[in-house]
Amino acid sequence: MAINQTTLKEFILIGFSAYPHVQTFLFGVFFCLYILTLAGNLTIMGLTWVDRSLHTPMYLFLSALSFSETCYTLTIIPRMLVDLLNNDRHISVAGCGLQMCFFLGLGGTNCIILTLMGYDRFLAICNPLRYPLLMTNVACGQLVASAWAGGFLISFIQIALTFRVSLCIPNLIRHFFCNIRAVVRLSCIDNSLTELIVTLISMVGLVGTFLLISLTYVFILSSVFKIPSAEGKQKAFSTCASHLTVVIIHFGFASIAYLKPEASGGDDTLIAIPYTIITPFLSPIIFSLRNNDMKKAFRKIMSKTVVLKNNFGLLLLV
Repeated sequence: MAINQTTLKEFILIGFSAYPHVQTFLFGVFFCLYILTLAGNLTIMGLTWVDRSLHTPMYLFLSALSFSETCYTLTIIPRMLVDLLNNDRHISVAGCGLQMCFFLGLGGTNCIILTLMGYDRFLAICNPLRYPLLMTNVACGQLVASAWAGGFLISFIQIALTFRVSLCIPNLIRHFFCNIRAVVRLSCIDNSLTELIVTLISMVGLVGTFLLISLTYVFILSSVFKIPSAEGKQKAFSTCASHLTVVIIHFGFASIAYLKPEASGGDDTLIAIPYTIITPFLSPIIFSLRNNDMKKAFRKIMSKTVVLKNNFGLLLLV
């Protein structure tokens, strides 16, 4: 059988075109979630920047995670929103590769930063005396830079594997973004080995970081149970609750999407919604609502804003 092979210049994103009657509704829902996601992450970054009491490693890691997730959503959601209202869903091969690179790189960065946040809590609870020496702001910055380097190193490897083979027409990507599995399926030759390697890399990244986080929490729980006072135990648990909740949601949704066997069926487009839209939306809410320091910083900024507004009003009256 002849292979319909050609040098592809562009792809067509199928996206949600299989659900034409609900595309306008989906646009409204996803647009609202995206605005709230941006607002939540920008609030966290702004409070961390303005309030000096939040200039600690824990909140610097949180701010770094918010920045990474903001870039992560910018890579996919704006394009997806445009495609929901537009019939022209073409994307160049270079544009597809660039989107895939940033999506995978930022996704890997998020996983590593979550791991670093677990390590930070491990040092704070299990080694409180050495914590100020080990986890300085400089060390925090170096660890965040390493997270970005590690995330994009994994991304570059997967991109190189994906685009090393010729891709055939029809050039239809059955997804709302350049999902690596969907692109690999367009290979002109048997792509089972490439897809297996890509899946293994994703598995090592996801499972590896999750196991590291789990290991840190084994030591954390062991130390917490040794704290004599109930108040001390509650304080230690409260500093970890938000992070642990986000970890479960993040890795749970990502595992369903990336570790799902090829033969298990299911619409990959719908499966991708939780980890591309829902997780970034929930993350800043969980970190903000369950964090007293964030609430205090927000109230402090709001009170200063009200005072400035009242003073400005008095000046206008004078």
